[in-house]
Amino acid sequence: MVEKAHTAGWLPDLYEPFRNLGRKVANWFAPKSEASVTTEYYQVVMELPGVDADNIEITARGSDLTVRGEKKFEHEESGKTYFFSEREYGAFQRTFRLPPDADHDAIQADFSNGVLTIKLPKQNAAKDTDRQIKINVS
Repeated sequence: MVEKAHTAGWLPDLYEPFRNLGRKVANWFAPKSEASVTTEYYQVVMELPGVDADNIEITARGSDLTVRGEKKFEHEESGKTYFFSEREYGAFQRTFRLPPDADHDAIQADFSNGVLTIKLPKQNAAKDTDRQIKINVS
């Protein structure tokens, strides 16, 4: 039987609520996303319901693709008292690592029905062709 040391055993339990809070804050401000790849391009899709396209900025710098923006709170109703609100507002930012063969000059972005789709073409998309390789003999 192995006994655990009691000197610092309580430390992980003490910090666990803070770790969970950090994860919850990160999830709150980070829009849901998915990334995929085909033989011709990479694609990133982000859910941005309620965000206006004018409030989204996409930047490719070095090996990073950054999407930042803001969902603005525009509430001008009088005579209502809210018991609760689960709607989220505020600034967001997501950064994705670009693959080395992504063509920075040909990135395209489309925004429709609250969904942002970013396509990153590959610089040298591989062709599905067979090629006979010659063997050099010395």
